[in-house]
Amino acid sequence: MEIEKTYPASVTEFEGTTYALVKLANGEKRLAVRGDTAVFTGTPHDDQLFCELTPENARQLRERLPWLNSVPLGLQTSFGFGDRMGSATPGHIQALREVDTDGRIAPIFAQQSVRENSRIGRTPQQVMDDAVWGLFQEGWMAVWGADADHVKEVAHLAPFVQAGYTFYTIDPSDHVDNDAQTDSLETLAIKAANLPWDVLQTSLTDVQNRYGRAPIHLPNLTLTFDEVTLLRALAKYGRALAHAIAIAQALQAQMGGRPFELEMSVDETDTPTSVHEHFFIVNELNRVGVPVVSVAPRFVGKFQKGVDYIGDVAEFEKDLAQHIAILDHFDNYKLSVHTGSDKFSIYPIVARLAHGRVHVKTAGTSYLEALRVISEVDTALFRRILDLGHERFATDRKTYFLDCQQEKVPTSQQLSDADCPVLLEDFDARQLLHVTFGSALDVYGRDLHTALAQHEAAYNAALCRHFRRHLEPFCLSG
Repeated sequence: MEIEKTYPASVTEFEGTTYALVKLANGEKRLAVRGDTAVFTGTPHDDQLFCELTPENARQLRERLPWLNSVPLGLQTSFGFGDRMGSATPGHIQALREVDTDGRIAPIFAQQSVRENSRIGRTPQQVMDDAVWGLFQEGWMAVWGADADHVKEVAHLAPFVQAGYTFYTIDPSDHVDNDAQTDSLETLAIKAANLPWDVLQTSLTDVQNRYGRAPIHLPNLTLTFDEVTLLRALAKYGRALAHAIAIAQALQAQMGGRPFELEMSVDETDTPTSVHEHFFIVNELNRVGVPVVSVAPRFVGKFQKGVDYIGDVAEFEKDLAQHIAILDHFDNYKLSVHTGSDKFSIYPIVARLAHGRVHVKTAGTSYLEALRVISEVDTALFRRILDLGHERFATDRKTYFLDCQQEKVPTSQQLSDADCPVLLEDFDARQLLHVTFGSALDVYGRDLHTALAQHEAAYNAALCRHFRRHLEPFCLSG
């Protein structure tokens, strides 16, 4: 057995046994155990057991080294590092260590949505295990979280619970009534009257008394729920709240007393979440005893995949300040920014106004950094991925809000080799490549993984550079 390298940060001596991650000459990685090897499955060599990175060996390693288990993170500033390739965690950790020298940011390293898993054929357990091996490789021993992202049904919960996730993002967007934004008062009243009031544990009369009797005075904000405003909030979000309550109750039962955290996500809706609706959602969740650690509203402007914020930054700041007033009033959760990758123009605003109570969630931007590396080290593979993206874009874009104009993205035949890396700076190209990730991984996943494994240092360096820009504003804020 020829060992190419031992990852120095992984070498860990704990309770009389030494553990390390090694790379073999053929590029494969192994867990090396010296000492008590009884619970691991592997091949003995010299005085060590060399173990494949299987789910069972990962489980046993988590049993031995407790810091490799995710935990709830509370109200600390947190950052979700999505990793569709399963190999980005070392680069994420390197960026965090370089920027966050005093531990301001609590990381979520295992994060994948149900939709993303279904597109690329990964399971919650695979996502968890990939993150754990990356954590072990880099010697990460501080707290970290695992996010079961965009859970839409009770049936989605079990695989995440079994895999040890501690952060659950409830996405009831399928139950949000977007038509309520423009419905007549009469229609809103009919919809409100027919809500599942038993699940909501209240009545229309009680809600009207709770919100409609007098203005609600908050620090720096006064909310007046007139009839149409209240009925619109009820009609738009009432069924979504009922669905979220049902998922939360099911999750509590499945967790069996283990600690976990909830996020309420309403960002994937057609219209922005008004400040009245934000207040209504949080107040109702608190009332029925569904404590959330974070809430993800739909903010003004456009939050699209792989590109910066689209909209009037001054308007965003004004709107965010009102949402922060609600955050300050309740003082028991943090504001979550979804589709948060590459939103460099607004990070300083969010960091300054939220004064630490913020969660930022990223996903596909790490995949784009993988493609950046591929465009430099394997141009032929990058060209094939680009052409497949053109073929699949019309289908793959259907579940995303995008401004991408496909005709503006060159095909591989129109590019020189030197042009390929530059394409990763182009708005339309980034979105096309971003949303066709599932198709690319389905066809070229093995080739991508092989190329990135061969150029592991380059991929980690690219991720480190990219995520420093994401993290720095949240470390510099007072």
